[in-house]
Amino acid sequence: EDTKRLAVKKIKDYFKEKGYFDVEVKVKEYSDEKKKNAVRLVFDIDKNKRIKVADIYFVGNTNVPSKKLRKKMKNVKRIGVIFKKSKFIPKEFEEDKNSIIDYYNKIGYRDARILSDTMGRDGKGNLVIQIKLYEGQKYYFNDIKWKGNSIYDDEILTRVLGIKKGDVYNKELLDKRLKFSMDGRDVSSLYMDKGYLFFRVDPVEVAVDNDKINLEMRIYEGPQASIDRVVIKGNDRTHEKVIRRELRTLPGEKFSRSDIIRSQREIINLGYFNPENLQINTPVNPQRGTVDIEYGVEEKPSDQLEMSAGYSGYGGLLGTLGVVFNNFSLDNIRDKKSWNPLPQGDGQKLSLRVQSNNYYKSLNFSLTEPWFGGRKRNSLTVGSVYSQIGYYGSGSFTITRAFAGLGIPLKWPDDYFLGNVTLNLERMNLDNFSSYGSGFTVSSGLFNNLSLNLTLLRSSISEPIYPRSGSKVSLSLKVTPPYSLFRTVNYALTDEEKQEVIDKLQRDLGDGTLLSPEDIANAIQEEVDRRKFKWLEYHKWKFQAEWYYNIVDNLVLMSSVKMGVLGYFNEDLGVVPFERNEVGGDGISNYNSTIQGKDIYSVRGYEPQDFDQYYNGGGTIFSKYTVELRYPISLNPSSTIYGMAFLQAANSWGKFRDFNPFDVKRSMGVGLRAYLPMFGLLGFDYGFGIDKGLPEGSKWTEYGKFSVVLGFEPE
Repeated sequence: EDTKRLAVKKIKDYFKEKGYFDVEVKVKEYSDEKKKNAVRLVFDIDKNKRIKVADIYFVGNTNVPSKKLRKKMKNVKRIGVIFKKSKFIPKEFEEDKNSIIDYYNKIGYRDARILSDTMGRDGKGNLVIQIKLYEGQKYYFNDIKWKGNSIYDDEILTRVLGIKKGDVYNKELLDKRLKFSMDGRDVSSLYMDKGYLFFRVDPVEVAVDNDKINLEMRIYEGPQASIDRVVIKGNDRTHEKVIRRELRTLPGEKFSRSDIIRSQREIINLGYFNPENLQINTPVNPQRGTVDIEYGVEEKPSDQLEMSAGYSGYGGLLGTLGVVFNNFSLDNIRDKKSWNPLPQGDGQKLSLRVQSNNYYKSLNFSLTEPWFGGRKRNSLTVGSVYSQIGYYGSGSFTITRAFAGLGIPLKWPDDYFLGNVTLNLERMNLDNFSSYGSGFTVSSGLFNNLSLNLTLLRSSISEPIYPRSGSKVSLSLKVTPPYSLFRTVNYALTDEEKQEVIDKLQRDLGDGTLLSPEDIANAIQEEVDRRKFKWLEYHKWKFQAEWYYNIVDNLVLMSSVKMGVLGYFNEDLGVVPFERNEVGGDGISNYNSTIQGKDIYSVRGYEPQDFDQYYNGGGTIFSKYTVELRYPISLNPSSTIYGMAFLQAANSWGKFRDFNPFDVKRSMGVGLRAYLPMFGLLGFDYGFGIDKGLPEGSKWTEYGKFSVVLGFEPE
């Protein structure tokens, strides 16, 4: 009987821990026919409904409202709370009680405690909880003195501590400022960044005068520690040199906690390892005054395969096939054992992409060596692009481009900065090409674009796939030689040349066609523009910034701003017909704009045609603003998935004098992103265009637009 009672108790305790307080357990006993003097027990379990919490009352809380205290209870919630089920789990209830006391301690009530908690049932059988509190009096910091410090004087330590006489007493803040703060603003970091690994500080209350607490910070500085060995484990695919060259912790140097944190960030940003399972151990040898640093990594798939198909009425079925090898190895090409499916492990990036349909085809290739020369983090990228679009079979626009770029890390203003210089040589061939809304004044001819792209970038984001903190800010200038400033060219046609243009136009249209004055003027202007823009000259500026804020848990707020302007050197030439800024669309379906030399900036909820400058070939100046609230569904490296809600606004203008950063078209909506190692980024958005300007009486669904994200996040 004791055994049965114990078993029943354990079963009930198990279900009560899950919130089923009304569980019923019946025991049925049967004789065991196979064994003598034995019985079989069958437990008949009825869980009944999981108990819910009808209300939570507080007694004794004279200084903090009950509503505030209920919010501090993250687990146990009353019926009716949005986004949180009402349930009672004893273990979680204990955690919530500790959270209440922690909150009191943060606001100065260090003597606060829970005297009792009682529970009862209401008429519906739901739980009613009453928590009786003792708040005590509110305390404040008084005199804070330092003892045992010789490396840093009292003034420096007090400034780093950031707590002044008269501040509300906060034990959690005190511990954070003494031992570890995420922003590195703590006394321990001050010492440990200089090698004082054995440093210790103990805050001692030396006197309590009514509501004022006097503290003495007793410090043991200890000797400096040097790094002995740096060990890397778990890299079964990536070569050790690829990881080691990212580290700030080197054997023989003094121990530095900030160097370890920075090394951790650099390893994560490689994109080859699971950031959730990165381990750092620091075994210490006190006798020798040394420390080993062990980095434990877990490889994750980093290569990407892109296979997609889309359909449009103009081009028909558009097929895309692309591969990106993010951890490629040129050195191991001859080593057949390292092919999986291509040689890997050296951190180089190889990208190949093909697109094609009835009227469009594109080939892209690029290769990046992140440590060109092997000694410094100078990246070298080379690549080429070939694209061609036809215009209903009667004309074509072909671009052939080659580029080479060098990325150089900078140490000033800080070492989060990066400079990049890219040389582009582009040749555009228009053969009887004209497209509605392209803004081109020429339909045939060869045009050359020799440009230098200069970029200054600062990136401190915590990780590449789901950043929780940090920022990314860049300023870029794309510039061509100002040819017209070094030579004087008269682009006007002579009478003889004008007649040649008219004769050619007559032959193209047929001898029996009557030419209008407008046709003649357009043909002459096209020939002038063909000469003016044979070698493009312009300067193009772009500024973009992203900020990430970890609000609570893994909830992240991302805000960004992008602005750009296209200018010219010679007013007589004006703005080039290429290199315009097009806003609207999803950045994928309007691929034909890319080949026309435009930069595309997606605006969820809108098509490019919803913006006035689309019909002028794109804007010369644009602005775009985005705010996203992100929350992860899965942070597993094999499938990182997060949802988002967003607000967005953008517009473009033809002339600088028309620019108004507040004259924008707004949108709002929701989206989902999934990062799958073999397929890269996949996702969708549903945007609601608030300022679409549809006719009165339009359905609300006409304001919405569904868009797909494939392979990359559109600008």
